[in-house]
This record gives sequence, C-alpha cells and structure tokens, in this order.
Amino acid sequence: MAKTESGSECKSCWTRLLFVVTLCIAIFMGLDQIKERWYIFDQNVLQQVAQKNMALYGNDTRAMITNIALDLDKEYPGHIELKEEWVFNNAGGAMGSMYILHASITEYVIIFGTPVGTEGHTGRYFADDYFIILEGEQWAAYAGDLKKTIFKPGEMHHLARGEAQHYKIPEHAWALEYAQGWIPLMLPFGFFDAIFSTLDVVSVFHTIRLSAKAIIGELLIGKI
Repeated sequence: MAKTESGSECKSCWTRLLFVVTLCIAIFMGLDQIKERWYIFDQNVLQQVAQKNMALYGNDTRAMITNIALDLDKEYPGHIELKEEWVFNNAGGAMGSMYILHASITEYVIIFGTPVGTEGHTGRYFADDYFIILEGEQWAAYAGDLKKTIFKPGEMHHLARGEAQHYKIPEHAWALEYAQGWIPLMLPFGFFDAIFSTLDVVSVFHTIRLSAKAIIGELLIGKI
C-alpha cells in the first residue's frame, strides 16, 4: 500500500511539473508573438546617428561616443544613460569593454569594442543583433564559409535570431550595438566566461548592477 501511495504521489508531482512547464512555454510563445510592440529603437536610425557622428568626430573616438549618446538621448528621451560607466565583457572567448546606453527586457543598446583586438563566438540568441562599426573592422564567418565577411566603419552587421558566427576584431574596433528580442536570455552567455574562466567577479557585479538599474528603470516607466 505504501509503495502504491508513493508511486501515485510521484506521478502527481510529475503531472504538476509537466503542467507548469507547458504553461510557461505557452506563455513564452504567446509573448514572443507580440514582443515587437515593446520595441522603441530602430536599427536604421541608430546607424544614421552613428554615421553622422563618425563624419563629425572620426578622429576623436571619445567625442564620437559622447555625442552619439547625446544624439540618442534627443532621439529617445528618457531611455538613454548618459553617464559613461565601462565594464569588461568576456563572452564566447572574446573580450572587450562595453558602455550600456540602454537595457530593458526586449532591447539593449551599448557601445562595445576593444583597443587591442579579440575574437570568439558570437553566441546564439532569441534576439536579433545589429553591430554598427564606428571605427576599425569586424570579420565574421558562418560555419562552412571559406572566406570571411569584412564589416568596415559605417556598415552594420546583422546577426539574425538563432544564428551564430565566428567573429574577430583585428587590432581594434568600436561599435554601436543594438539587440532586440529577449535580452535576459542572452545574459548566461555573457556571464559564463567571467564566472567559470576569468573569475572576474568585479565585472560580473558591475554588469548586473548596471543592467538591473537600467531594466528596472525602464519597467518603472512602462518599457518592457
């Protein structure tokens, strides 16, 4: 009798777990169909802002980044962080620095780059990623590509949702990067190297602090 009752309880637990998992998947799929309604940024506008400031401040990287942030604040008032706080980012074997201009549940905008070069795996996400080169170059290739694709200043590299590439920044590059999709699902890829390889808990802490501050701030004004 005891075995029968135990087996019945176990079966009931698995049934409840299956129901919860199925419900979560259904909710996610439903939200995934309407996530576009929460987007406020346009990758083409971001590219235009980048190109404008490249033309004005092409010989002064600091001025270019500062004025990109100011122009984006005019274009998207209340959604851009003007205080520059840089943090290391290790992901997919590559390393660079980033400045978070915007972060919410469905979008982020950052300045990302390195003055010394790097390469690695782009990651594979539930999001589209747009990488607008400000200076330097980015090289990229899909599995099976026999030649690399080179992205130069002013050009935009689109990594579609669900796809992945090998990429390299030779020598140096800076870019305005925009992602639209489910941003929290991108975070494990962004943290794994720092937690299990570099052990850079300081960078992890500041990344969480800055991201949480931005996301919570956006939620408080109704931006998901």
